[in-house]
Amino acid sequence: MAGPGTPTFDQLRVFLAVVETGSFAAAGRRLNRAVSVISYGIGNLEDQLGLVLFDREGTRKPHLTTAGRAVLSEVRSIAQGVDELRAKVKGLLDGLEAEVNLAVDVMLPTQRLGCILREFAAAYPTVALRLHVEALGAVTALVLERKAVVGISGPLAAGVEGTDSHSAGSVAMVPVAAPDHELARMDSIPPGAGSRYVQLVLTDRSPLTEGRDFSVVGTRTWRLADLGAKHALLREGIGWGNMPLPLVRPDLIAGTLKRLAMPESPGGIYRFAGVWRRDTPPGPAASWLLDRFLTLGAADDAEEIGLTDI
Repeated sequence: MAGPGTPTFDQLRVFLAVVETGSFAAAGRRLNRAVSVISYGIGNLEDQLGLVLFDREGTRKPHLTTAGRAVLSEVRSIAQGVDELRAKVKGLLDGLEAEVNLAVDVMLPTQRLGCILREFAAAYPTVALRLHVEALGAVTALVLERKAVVGISGPLAAGVEGTDSHSAGSVAMVPVAAPDHELARMDSIPPGAGSRYVQLVLTDRSPLTEGRDFSVVGTRTWRLADLGAKHALLREGIGWGNMPLPLVRPDLIAGTLKRLAMPESPGGIYRFAGVWRRDTPPGPAASWLLDRFLTLGAADDAEEIGLTDI
């Protein structure tokens, strides 16, 4: 027994038009074709597939058969895929990127990142996104290496040769520890006390800032490459360390972490910057992303009394 043939996309389009309009005549008006042409197209499609798709007996309005209903979802999927292909090709012809590589600092509030990327998915449905999350100088390094066209870096982006940057808001960093940590149990933390306990420090995987420490006062340090791991170890009481306030605010409310009044390390404002290569300006989609990070960053700028820039 011979298998089904391969229908043309035009035949599938005629099939969908009949389903969506409810009749051969209405489908003809939508496609600007004679009713006889629509009927002929459906007949050819049924011959190709070896199935009866519409029940035409006893009614002037065609109804889908069981087989017709079974193939409808597949036909719609094919039509959607063709529409997406045409939209992507049109975007490429108009200069729209096929993919955007974005690098962001690990300290960037996840709520801000999620909000912007949700808007991006709606505004540019044909553009793929590749997201890199890095710490300190590694964000700018990815931009310099052309592995990311746009970066949202921490306070280490300014002045890097070959790049341009623009302020993109900030986040408050605060020292915290588990409630049973010795520092957290002190009524008043004396100067220099922090250096006697393990400080958990986020490491830098970039040669741009290799060997540089930021807000490190402890002589005993554990260095981690992942902010999530640092968060977990802080909650376990293994050490103390600075964390983005939005990330630990639920812990401070729940009592699983306590904010420390460290005399020599009260925390600080961690400022972000949008970064791009001077010789490779971002395209339309990447420019939209950059602008949203700058705009929303300015609106969400951290305001913490007594904290200075890190």
